[in-house]
Amino acid sequence: MNLKNRKRELVKEFSPMLENWSLGSKIWIGFLIAIILVGIYAFILQFVKGHIVTGMRDNVVWGVYIINFIFFVGISYSGAFISGILHFFKTPWKNSVSRIVELITVLSLLIGPVFILLCIGRLDRLHYLFLYPRIQSPITWDIIAIMTDLVGCFIYLYLTFIPDFAILRDNSDLKIANWRKKLYKTLAINYQDTPSQRERLHKITRTMSAMIIAMAIVAYTVLAWIFSLTLQPGWNSTIFAPYFIIAGLYSGVGFIIICMYLIRKYFKLEKYIRKIHFIAAGIILLVMSLLFGYFTFSEYFPKWFSHKTNDGELLKTLFSSYFWQFIFANYIGVLVPIVILFFKKFRTIKSITFAAIIAVLGLWLNRYLIVIPTLETPYMPIQDSRIEFIHYSATWVEWSLTFTGIAAFCLLFTLLIKFVPIIPMSGIIDYERENSKKKQPSVTE
Repeated sequence: MNLKNRKRELVKEFSPMLENWSLGSKIWIGFLIAIILVGIYAFILQFVKGHIVTGMRDNVVWGVYIINFIFFVGISYSGAFISGILHFFKTPWKNSVSRIVELITVLSLLIGPVFILLCIGRLDRLHYLFLYPRIQSPITWDIIAIMTDLVGCFIYLYLTFIPDFAILRDNSDLKIANWRKKLYKTLAINYQDTPSQRERLHKITRTMSAMIIAMAIVAYTVLAWIFSLTLQPGWNSTIFAPYFIIAGLYSGVGFIIICMYLIRKYFKLEKYIRKIHFIAAGIILLVMSLLFGYFTFSEYFPKWFSHKTNDGELLKTLFSSYFWQFIFANYIGVLVPIVILFFKKFRTIKSITFAAIIAVLGLWLNRYLIVIPTLETPYMPIQDSRIEFIHYSATWVEWSLTFTGIAAFCLLFTLLIKFVPIIPMSGIIDYERENSKKKQPSVTE
């Protein structure tokens, strides 16, 4: 295999993604920017008038912002865990999906914590969290865990990008702006793909993959403790840490499948993202759905069986005010993916993607049901019994900022895959290099 020619072939194959901006891409980016502009207006309105423009009140002090935070951070930790597993165990088909997973991991971890800032009524006091942290508080642990995980994921993402930066730097046929060529040269840090450099980079990447697996588990466990270490009915649970980890993996795998489908369809990458990848991801989603269903049952059954007054009030709220949401989140959101993915004949690309969509929607709604009904069922009811103080309903400001977060994620993802190929070229070359070594006859033959 002529390595130089092979690299040139790969750059030529992926160059349309890097060089051209189609009309569809421009319309898509314009649409995302429009959503973000509306969100900026909503944020200014909230900043000027305060939380009165949201549905959050004395009882329900958290709303969809905290749910979005849990959801995005869960996807990020799931992506970190899956990406680490793919690299650590050198999974054969990781080259097709590893960069998708890595980008999802970092971008989710960037977007998620922003929703926490939207929950804070006094952003001018935010710096006190860093100046006077209370080590007794799980919130302090969560800040440390998120910052550590973000730094680790950025380093890990950069390490996986270095070989591709070097390939793009060395290819003169790529028709891009000079500033991008200079940036590729800088980011490649003189990487020449020599055997010693390649071995050193693989060792560092493998070490980092093991570290981010551990960081992902620790960080999402700490997030679960913010809830479970309180005495609030519905939150004071000993299984919240593993429950959150399984839920994060469940939503993360589903989100990865959806992204795989969209990227495969839009960029016509059927050659690299094949049915076998969807089947493998679907089987993982099936396992996660079974585990998630088990943990959900284990969480609600003791509350119903114990007949404790506070737990009974919470279940009454769930089954009266949130009956259909409960059914979708904990039955449809679990059973539909199981039915689709359990039978082999149903495992088509479209059906697996549909199961992933149901799983992701059900998981978000499950997070909603963990937060809101619990806050609507306090130990001591407040004196003001107005309906808007007791029950929570998100306003257009909250929904606008929610969709702004999604739009920002999509915009950053779109821009990044126009900067570096979504399929790692270096991974393809490494895979072909390994295969060529296996086919060579040994000295004894």
